[in-house]
Amino acid sequence: MPTRSFRHDWEKSEILALLTRPLLELVDQAREVHHRHHADGAVQLASLYSIKTGACPEDCKYCPQSAHYAKSTGLKREEALDIDEVLSKAAVAKEAGATRFCMGAAWREVKDGEAFDRVLAMVRGVRALDMEACVTLGMLTQGQADRLAEAGLTAYNHNLDTSPEFYGEIITTRCYQDRLDTLQRVRRAGVEVCCGGIVGMGESVEDRAGLLQTLANLDPHPESVPINALVAVPGTPLQDRPPVDPLDLVRMVAVARVLMPASRVRLSAGRRSLSREAQMLCFLAGANSIFYGDKLLTTANNDVSDDLALIEEAGLSIEPANSSA
Repeated sequence: MPTRSFRHDWEKSEILALLTRPLLELVDQAREVHHRHHADGAVQLASLYSIKTGACPEDCKYCPQSAHYAKSTGLKREEALDIDEVLSKAAVAKEAGATRFCMGAAWREVKDGEAFDRVLAMVRGVRALDMEACVTLGMLTQGQADRLAEAGLTAYNHNLDTSPEFYGEIITTRCYQDRLDTLQRVRRAGVEVCCGGIVGMGESVEDRAGLLQTLANLDPHPESVPINALVAVPGTPLQDRPPVDPLDLVRMVAVARVLMPASRVRLSAGRRSLSREAQMLCFLAGANSIFYGDKLLTTANNDVSDDLALIEEAGLSIEPANSSA
């Protein structure tokens, strides 16, 4: 269905009404929307790999890679990885069933030069494996976005994290508009957008509605919407935050599905803390992608064999290779 048939004018009050709707009614609504747009029941497996770790100048309170918290988290800086090493990891991920390979670098913004040239080579190499290639590198100029597009990049990840109103409580080194500007440059370059947020950082339900409103009113909608639950890493300012109620995550998935019918809604960070039953509910509510593999940048992820068993038990299928690469 063409994206022009989707809404991009959601009011926060409408989204709040969805987030606070009786859970089973909300899941039923999301399920109906999901069936209309994703009838094949396929789940995309995406692998996430850190190509440059630590020493990020941003002060995101949830992130162990921030240089601001390095002394308390103990995370060591690692320079950008060798191209062949990264591509070997991509090949392993493909062999395990992943169709998208995502590469993350702990940068505030992309700097032109040797490191960025290596990223371009990695993108070309992943595409040569017939996989989707996604990167998250921080802020981009238009010229850098265009170069990534020329290299064959499938998608660029740049999360909004939370609502515009709560954003300043979590990050002070970059403003919300900086993020929106980067997303606009990615769109101009013809690259898909991967953009979502995090729940459990102390935000209100209104803030969750504000995040979803911003995402759903982007035109077109992000092709991928990662829903992350906070991983409260020791040494970060949010280390003492209590775990997210799993049903709150189900609600976020369901409302994201209602608002952005054709997007992939991806269960991302924090999934390891969810029970099998909670993950099943997320699939029921419209999630159709997961980050797959034993690690997400610097935090642990679910066991691969457990994920495959879960998908099979849910009666879902794995998105085949080359379906969208």
